[in-house]
Formats: sequence, structure tokens, C-alpha cells
Amino acid sequence: MNNKYVNFISDSHLLDCIRNLHKAYSRAKKNITKQSLYSNKVDTFKLTFDAKFNDEDEEFLIHTEIVRQIDKSINNSIGTFHEQILGGIKGYQGGKSKGYDIKAEDDTLFADIKNKHNTMNSSATESLFQKLARYADDNKKAKCYWVQILAKSSFCELWSGIINGKEYSHSRVYKISGDQFYYLLSGQEDALFQLYKALPVAINDYLKSAEPGEDSTETSALDDLKEGARKSKRSILDLITADNYMYYSGFDKL
Repeated sequence: MNNKYVNFISDSHLLDCIRNLHKAYSRAKKNITKQSLYSNKVDTFKLTFDAKFNDEDEEFLIHTEIVRQIDKSINNSIGTFHEQILGGIKGYQGGKSKGYDIKAEDDTLFADIKNKHNTMNSSATESLFQKLARYADDNKKAKCYWVQILAKSSFCELWSGIINGKEYSHSRVYKISGDQFYYLLSGQEDALFQLYKALPVAINDYLKSAEPGEDSTETSALDDLKEGARKSKRSILDLITADNYMYYSGFDKL
């Protein structure tokens, strides 16, 4: 395959995956309103320390808090990006709606992809092992994988051990790092590295071809807060504190 970006999927497929992730970013930005920012309470005590100890202004601090909330919602989308990339490799397909993230078209492989190795609690880990074991039992030739895109090391090994006080093992259930899984599906040892090196160029090419307005979605939260602070003649931090802690004694005086 003689492509511009990577050797294991088509250029058009990579650009489609980037487009889908860009849409997820745009949705995440659009969804951060003042109300959503307040939904889990904003710790203005911490923001006060940040402002003084780190010598940062209020607008920068609120922008950072907004970016943090956007980041929380984007993490799952990054995992989906890898699923879509891998689903474009010949012989494999995605299947999130069917319970698995990636499978071989001949049913010899099933996988569940997590972007980071530490994103699951013990109950979720146990549930994932049981799900992969069921796929293995139902498909006698299949190997089933828990994929950790960002793992602590490079590995591919049988997954066994104690989870929630119970011993788990299966002859065809594995855990595998992201680089090894990309290698397994693509046959190219440096496939994940190829993707990393290609992304800046591919993203720039995508953005040049994006429809006008596709990259213009911004959060309204900061503008709303700045306008509210102006009208109430408060600082932004005082406005947020008053809105979030109005039912605490004394805070109604802000």
C-alpha cells in the first residue's frame, strides 16, 4: 500500500477517523456551558490558590478548568479513534454496537480497547474478563484481547490473576499493549509509531480541507462568565463562588 501517511490503512480512512474525532472535540466544546461547568461545583478555593501561587489571571484559570472538563469527555473519543483506525485494517472490523470494539472478519480475534491501562475499577475489570472469556468460549478458534493503548510497557501475555478476590484465567484471553496490538493486526512492528509520526501532517491536511465553520465551535462558558462578572461588578472568581455557594452562610454578600 503506497500511501502518504501510513502503510496499513488508506489515506482516506485515516482522514475520516480524524474528521470523526474533530467532531467529538467540537461537540465537547459546545457542551461546556456555564451550567455544565457548575454541574459538579467549581472549587474556587483551589482556583484562588492557583491564581496567587502560580501567578495566573482569572480568565486563564477558568479557561484551564474548561479545558479540563472537555478533556474528561474526550478521553473516550480517543479510544474510539483507535478503534476506528484499527477497524480500517484489511481483515478486521469495528463492532462497538455488538459489544466488542474490534474483531477479525473470520472470528479468530475479538478485542476490547481502552485508551489507558488504569481506566477501570476492579468491577469493570472483572466484567471485561468475563466478556472476553465468553467470546472465546463461543468462538473456539478466537483469541480475545484487552488492549491498553497507553500501557506501562510493551507486552502480549495471557491474562490471569485475582480480580475481586476470584482467580481468573483462560487459555485464549490475553492482555496486550497498544504497540503490540497494532503490530498484531497490521503485520508492521512500527505501525503505532507510523501513526504518531503521520498525525501532524494528516491533521493539517484535514484542517485545510475542512468545510468553513467546522473548526469554529467554541465553548460559551467563559464569555457568559465574563459578561456576568461585568454586569454584577464582581471578579469572575467571586461570581462563580456566589453562584456555587450561595446557600452557605455569608456567601450571599459577594
